[in-house]
Amino acid sequence: MQVTLMEGILISVFTVLAGIDFWLEGFYIFRPMIVCTVTGLILGDLRLGIITGGLTELAFAGLTPVGGTQPPNPVLAGVMTVVLAFTTGKSAAASIGLSLPFSILMQYIILFYYSAFSLFTKKLDVYAKNAETKKFTRLAILPTLIVGLTYGVVTFLCAYGAQAPMKDLVNSMPVWLSHGFEIAGNILPAVGFGLLLKSMLKTEFVPYLLLGFAAACFIKFSNLMPVAVIGFSLAMIVYYRDKKEKANQKKMLEKIDENSMGGDGSDGI
Repeated sequence: MQVTLMEGILISVFTVLAGIDFWLEGFYIFRPMIVCTVTGLILGDLRLGIITGGLTELAFAGLTPVGGTQPPNPVLAGVMTVVLAFTTGKSAAASIGLSLPFSILMQYIILFYYSAFSLFTKKLDVYAKNAETKKFTRLAILPTLIVGLTYGVVTFLCAYGAQAPMKDLVNSMPVWLSHGFEIAGNILPAVGFGLLLKSMLKTEFVPYLLLGFAAACFIKFSNLMPVAVIGFSLAMIVYYRDKKEKANQKKMLEKIDENSMGGDGSDGI
């Protein structure tokens, strides 16, 4: 399978939007689940996009930009995971491992931009001091446009321009190396989910985690929809329980306030 010129252009246009969204963190369309699904749709294999999206999203679940630090780029990881699986016929898990060099490449480009764009701040201060709003707006938007254009160019070169040598390289790999990438790809989702749990999991929610794990691993379902329904039901139980507790606490505080107001002797005067 090959990526056509039109498919390469469409993927690049989408990554421009996803890259700008990742830069601004506005609508979160840059998440691998969405990027992979859209890429698979453009390539005419929606099923592949959904499968790779689920695995890649788990791998990047706990990787979030904090301050000036940048994790491996989720946009390029999502696009190249689908493209590699589509062009080489490798499994989704193996394609995740093979897509990491592209993801890390974009990570370092973004880190370079973080440093380079700091040169604009002095000029922005001058424009703000002189109330030159039009110049300030143009210069403030310029970094976003540069980032978006970079995403489009890098994606087009990687997904379309380099697909032939990339395919030859992957097919020339020995079996043990390809198998190693597949093992790494299978491990990455567990690592990503583990990083997410490390920062978000509370002791009180461990029973729910164990219930979900037991349901997913030991109960035979034709698909994971029943597990999702169970998780949603448990989440609703926790939500309404907490809501009821907050309402009771509010009533109790109001009652305490009323008693304190009535017990200060002011009503008897």
